[in-house]
Amino acid sequence: MRILLDSHAVLWWLEDNNSLGSQCRDLIEHADEAFVSAVTPWELGIKRSLGKLSMPEGLSDVLESDGFKPLSITAAHAELAPSLPPFHRDPFDRMLVAQAQLEALVLVTADKALASYEIEQFDARS
Repeated sequence: MRILLDSHAVLWWLEDNNSLGSQCRDLIEHADEAFVSAVTPWELGIKRSLGKLSMPEGLSDVLESDGFKPLSITAAHAELAPSLPPFHRDPFDRMLVAQAQLEALVLVTADKALASYEIEQFDARS
């Protein structure tokens, strides 16, 4: 299975947080490919600068050393994201949905607001 982690799932993975369920941990560890979008360090970096969270310096390098593959944002992703139905207003999440759709990835997320999109999802809490 090829997966894409939502930003909170990335943080839970890095923090070894119990919010990331054991089935999800197993999925991440055994995925054929596990991707982290370029949108994730961008989103988390903004939240860190606002004092809302902490994250490791050099996040991209940390994730690559954990075996995650970086997923760049392409023009096709950028065109699809704003044309998605407005089920979710967060532009970072809309980009993840666009990437999951176009790249045929399973989105690992606990965000219930994303359930209305036509993508395969895996509950990060399971």
